[in-house]
Amino acid sequence: MKIRDIASMIEQRAPLHMQEDYDNAGMQVGCLDDTVKGILLCTDVSLDIVDEAIEGGYNLIISHHPLIFRGLKKITGRTIVESIVARAIKHDINIYCAHTNMDNTPGGVSWRMASKLGMTDVTILDPHPTGDTLADGMPVLAGCGVVGNVTPMPAPLFLKLLKDTFEVGAVRYSGCTDKTITRVALCGGAGGFLVDKAVSCNADVFVTADLRYHDFLDHNREILMADIGHYESEHYTKEIFLEIIQEKNPNFAVAFAKNEKNQIQFYI
Repeated sequence: MKIRDIASMIEQRAPLHMQEDYDNAGMQVGCLDDTVKGILLCTDVSLDIVDEAIEGGYNLIISHHPLIFRGLKKITGRTIVESIVARAIKHDINIYCAHTNMDNTPGGVSWRMASKLGMTDVTILDPHPTGDTLADGMPVLAGCGVVGNVTPMPAPLFLKLLKDTFEVGAVRYSGCTDKTITRVALCGGAGGFLVDKAVSCNADVFVTADLRYHDFLDHNREILMADIGHYESEHYTKEIFLEIIQEKNPNFAVAFAKNEKNQIQFYI
């Protein structure tokens, strides 16, 4: 099987045209015509993960976040990204990512978060047409974030559910802690731009990452705001990659990277 075959499976679920204009999803390092010997799945590519691939005989790393995001003019080892690229090339390690295309597609990152929380009646928080149509002529919708329902519970209990479900060191929160949480809006990664959408759809809580100080202050009388961390909100994306690949290749050598860790730690 070629790398392009694996890439095609992922892009059938999360087409590259669904990525945001600023993004750099797709093949990062290597050649689509290389034969796949094994696949290592991760959220972010690090030197440790490249070394794990080398030692384990995996020649394809699939990550959620792009390794090369802002472009490279040189590969001299001066930066960590240059060092990772150089080591991957030296050892014939291919690197592929699915980032905002996997965020925006139905069944993608935010949908996986909703599933982990047991949400029902889930729909896209900020939908837009993709340009594709269904057999009945209806437009195919994609978009950022989701909104749905959970079994009603007090706000403090919901915050504990977030902490336990996403293995969060600490949940940053502000707002209506006296609410009963029934309707939940959420977005994997940095979703602060969707706060107004969450408020307008009558959500009791908005769950995301990378919220700014004034995001909390500007809305804390309208909605409970909960920031669970960027890595924590997206690390289950590896499960989506695994399911896509194993659906057609149940015996293929695919593994979660053992050396992956959140680069942001908490001193408690």
